[in-house]
Amino acid sequence: MNLKLKVWRQKNRHSDGGFENVVAQNIPRSASFLEMLDIVNEDLQSEGTEPIHFDSDCREGICGMCSLVINGVPHGPKNGTTTCQLRMWSFEDKSTITIEPFRARPFPVVRDLVTDRSALDRIVQAGAYISVSTGSAPDANSVPIGKIDADMAMDAAACIGCGACVAACKNASAMLFVGAKIAHFAALPQGQPERPQRVLNLVDTMDGEGFGNCTNQYECEAVCPAGISRSVIATMNREYALATFKDIIGTGHSTKVSLGG
Repeated sequence: MNLKLKVWRQKNRHSDGGFENVVAQNIPRSASFLEMLDIVNEDLQSEGTEPIHFDSDCREGICGMCSLVINGVPHGPKNGTTTCQLRMWSFEDKSTITIEPFRARPFPVVRDLVTDRSALDRIVQAGAYISVSTGSAPDANSVPIGKIDADMAMDAAACIGCGACVAACKNASAMLFVGAKIAHFAALPQGQPERPQRVLNLVDTMDGEGFGNCTNQYECEAVCPAGISRSVIATMNREYALATFKDIIGTGHSTKVSLGG
């Protein structure tokens, strides 16, 4: 395959960026999208040209590092697929492919296609964990969990934290991501001891990082490679409202209820 790439090039987060035309030649149809970029970079380096900078790690669709917008869609045209899982047979020979980084204020461009998505890490650090000491791990069947709750928790836990939901949303909302973290623990008995404070910490940190609110258009669900349901956003809103009410009762004074806004 021979392709024309329109690639976003930017020296650093403080410089202006722009699209550059790059030729991709002799690309195997079976190659992954990142393997295609590897081949292009080898050609660029042999010509003495700076290679295209992009993120990757596992290349198995589980780490969330391969955050690219391809022809205007985070992770490209295939549903339920990360950039590293996308194969070149999804594109026509001699076509033009536009490649750019995730666009969101909380995701500043580091260089070319690399973005700083550490804002998601800081949200996780604010409370997406269980800190209560529970002793040694119990036997697998000693804590009964209903199938509906178990399935919901597993579905929410499938989030890989790639940030495609943020990149697809016109408001740069992270509510699908945060909702998945909240719904995961809310459905399990292990997540109950810190349940209210966890929700308050996660939502407050999300707001503080500058992510926008949800306006119910659900671009996030459409591009999520893990298939996270938008229902986790409703779960987050309910959990936040309940946690805020408990906080009001506990402190005896009024507090703002933002529901992630």
